[in-house]
Amino acid sequence: MKRRDFLGISAVGAGTIVAGGVPGLVAQEAKKDVPDAQNPVALVQLTKDIKCSRIGFGTGMNGYGRISDTTRAGWAKATELVQFAYDNGIRLFDCADLYGTHQVIAEALKGKPRDSYTLVTKIWHHPDGFPEPGGLPEKERLTPEELVPRFLRELKTDYIDVLQIHYMLNDQWTTQFAESMESMEKLKKEGKIRAHGISSHSKAATELAAKTPWCDVVHVQINSEGMFWMDDVKGDTAKRVEASVHAAKTAHSAGKGVIGIKVLGGGQMVKDPEMRKRSTAFVTHCGCVDTMVVAFDEKAHITEFINNVAAALKNK
Repeated sequence: MKRRDFLGISAVGAGTIVAGGVPGLVAQEAKKDVPDAQNPVALVQLTKDIKCSRIGFGTGMNGYGRISDTTRAGWAKATELVQFAYDNGIRLFDCADLYGTHQVIAEALKGKPRDSYTLVTKIWHHPDGFPEPGGLPEKERLTPEELVPRFLRELKTDYIDVLQIHYMLNDQWTTQFAESMESMEKLKKEGKIRAHGISSHSKAATELAAKTPWCDVVHVQINSEGMFWMDDVKGDTAKRVEASVHAAKTAHSAGKGVIGIKVLGGGQMVKDPEMRKRSTAFVTHCGCVDTMVVAFDEKAHITEFINNVAAALKNK
């Protein structure tokens, strides 16, 4: 989403979207005395032991080779955006080795109480060049036990809340990545991570996650328009939406923490504010997503999304 596409958008309710400033509705809704049922940034239960804000800050837009739109924005702007999100109640920050955003998040959150925010990151096991335009440049793929010490240094933390195997595409991942699963279980017992799971980019991978006791948390692609890259789902918009909701409900009903991604279609809703509002409400009320992660690259984008979630909660 580009800043120019948000100019002229009116805010929801009494708030006013002001690029670069905290609007009235955000400041009001982020207060602790707002009931959780109406608070767009309320803490929600992700797993039995982990709470996170209802909205998460994503850092993976156009992410590959340890760069993303977050890092392309430059150090100063990226850290300012993360701080703005934190100050407005967003306390879940979604990273990955693939995105190269660990250090940005660490710098932005420096000095914040560690128990006041939730860190998610992911391990990339696919070969370089997959998917287009590429994964990680080095050929060797290290184990989670080898990688996590670096992640902890980069994030400047003693533990990671959620560690996931990145970009699962089929119903074979429990076999293909069995060693990584075992390694992550060791890290969990050592207290270096608190939960593990996968980021799923297919219906089959999500449904397998639902049946896999090891999986604590799963990223699921979901929005009201069927805009996402679930390669194993074919058909029209209605069929794609139905498939995504079914997969998310299957995982959620099995007790998995569900993180909704592609809520705004991976940037495909950039020019349609009404579609963004509709999709935000759809995911907010689907009953199978615990938190929604969106990649923001302007303060106005953060403001609009918080306002849209607030409006959806009020109209429930």
